[in-house]
Amino acid sequence: MELLQQLRHFTLDHLSQFLQGLGVVVAALLAGLLLKWMIFKVLTAYQHWFPSSWVEGILLRQSKPLAYFLPLLVLSVALPLLPLAPDAFEVLRRIMEILLICAFAYFLIGWVNVVQYRVRKKHHIDKEDNIRERRLFTQLQFIRRMVIILIIFFAAAMILMSFPTVRKIGTGLLTSAGIAGVIIGFAAQRSLANLLAGFQIAFTQPIRIDDVLVVENEWGRVEEINLTYVVMRLWDQRRLVLPINYFIEKPFQNWTRTNAEILGTVFLYLDYTIPVEPLREELNKILKETPLWDGRVGLLQVTDSKERTLELRMLVSARDSGSAFDLRCFVREKLVDFVQKNYPECLPLTRTVVPGAAEGGVII
Repeated sequence: MELLQQLRHFTLDHLSQFLQGLGVVVAALLAGLLLKWMIFKVLTAYQHWFPSSWVEGILLRQSKPLAYFLPLLVLSVALPLLPLAPDAFEVLRRIMEILLICAFAYFLIGWVNVVQYRVRKKHHIDKEDNIRERRLFTQLQFIRRMVIILIIFFAAAMILMSFPTVRKIGTGLLTSAGIAGVIIGFAAQRSLANLLAGFQIAFTQPIRIDDVLVVENEWGRVEEINLTYVVMRLWDQRRLVLPINYFIEKPFQNWTRTNAEILGTVFLYLDYTIPVEPLREELNKILKETPLWDGRVGLLQVTDSKERTLELRMLVSARDSGSAFDLRCFVREKLVDFVQKNYPECLPLTRTVVPGAAEGGVII
């Protein structure tokens, strides 16, 4: 009974202070949200009358970071208005400092995303001649990740260094940083090699975003280049994940290193009696009918004479590897249909000579 009486007196004595503190906190948070709402209203109106990719990027990428940062910033300014004892105020101030550092780091990451959005909005990768854009996006993706890692690292360092105990430990650790660096280097040399390979690929660019590669007998496009690995989107929508130093240490095919144009081959095996010139004329006719052909190369040659057939090779060109594959299939189907309709006797045959008495033999 006496405990309940003491609790009642304590509540009545401190209720006004509690309500005052709660009112300050709620008012500060609402003021921060109101400030964010006003800023975005102004930016939305500006974007409506004067469209800008920068403003559009801020509206899309900075909405959540500012929704955290501005209320905490206003609350930190209003913190001295809270009716707290010195010890409680110091604890709350330390908590607010940590939250504000986290929110500010999130705000800086939002600006990194705004810059990325601005670059992607200005430079489009979904066009035929996109080498410059792919080179830029590859560097941008790597630099963005490095900047975000540095922001997180410095934010964590600032939070830790705000504690006096950690600062004292940090001063002692500086003296042994050299030895620790050697130990860490030996322990994580594989990871460090991948990281250095990432730097090398980002700036020398043996591969770029959206490059067409043949790796481990798999055809696909580069979808992501991360700090330690590369993701390829294969033709059947599978994903092939490779360590990034693979592209430094091992050979691979890059079909779009300088441009996307490529040659494709179609082989037909027909009888020796096939007339080549009509096939050549039909190939030219077929190529002129399809937009898959880019008009550069269209040849038909007899490239080999085997025991029973002639090897006919059609060499055709296309603007990219996807079009080349479709063009090869189209040419093959049309030429096979042409031979079936016009020269069915020239399809591959097997001849057998049966010795005869009068003529000296019969060919079957």
